[in-house]
Amino acid sequence: MHIATLDQRPDLVDALWDMPTAWPEFMRHDPISNLYYGLAVQEWPEYILVAEDPDEPGRLVAKGHSVPFLLPEGAELPVDGWDGALRRALHARVAGDKPNIVSAIEIAVRPDRQGTGLSAIMLAAMRDNAARLGFSDLVAPVRPNGAKDPAEPMTSYAYRTRDDGLPVDPWLRVHVRAGGVIEKIAPRSMVIPGTCAEWREWTGLPFDTTGPVHVPKALTPVHNDTEHDWAVYVEPNVWIRHRTGA
Repeated sequence: MHIATLDQRPDLVDALWDMPTAWPEFMRHDPISNLYYGLAVQEWPEYILVAEDPDEPGRLVAKGHSVPFLLPEGAELPVDGWDGALRRALHARVAGDKPNIVSAIEIAVRPDRQGTGLSAIMLAAMRDNAARLGFSDLVAPVRPNGAKDPAEPMTSYAYRTRDDGLPVDPWLRVHVRAGGVIEKIAPRSMVIPGTCAEWREWTGLPFDTTGPVHVPKALTPVHNDTEHDWAVYVEPNVWIRHRTGA
């Protein structure tokens, strides 16, 4: 398997978008993410990783997105996590600020290759790429997709460990095994608003009663307000920091 950046392999841009992922449909409607993905190939190709299938040239087995942003000296990682990293990256690009840190945005493995260790390989490649680009830190607003109880606060779940001391969450465990350190919770990392009709379309659920709605693969309940015709999902993520050695 060969991993390259998209600026090194621009011929794989179509394969990048064609690769299937396991993201639930409602996660594809974060307005900040849609802004990023519409600009990513043009603005940050050197921060996008593509892993070509060795048995099927031109087809990807995994991909990774990251962005550079400016974190003021002494400042904590932002509470708005994933959305915040994207906003700050876009602001730095428009304002001409020099970024000083790289944030992972997505590491995705083709569904038929999940469970084969590719996520750890892509994480290592992303850390190495950040070092190659001159950054000493790679941070990641990690989505702990092993969480099954949407009522459990992330401040509890993120710090639960197994007998060996590693996190109970599989994706957090990949990061910690790779040397990452859990730094803090980003309580409003992704905010996905929509009308009740849009949420019905995204989830197949009725969204016809005001109150919390438990959506499969959501980490917290979606707050639904039928009287005002809106529903909003606020997802917490977990900031993890990796030193790159640069």
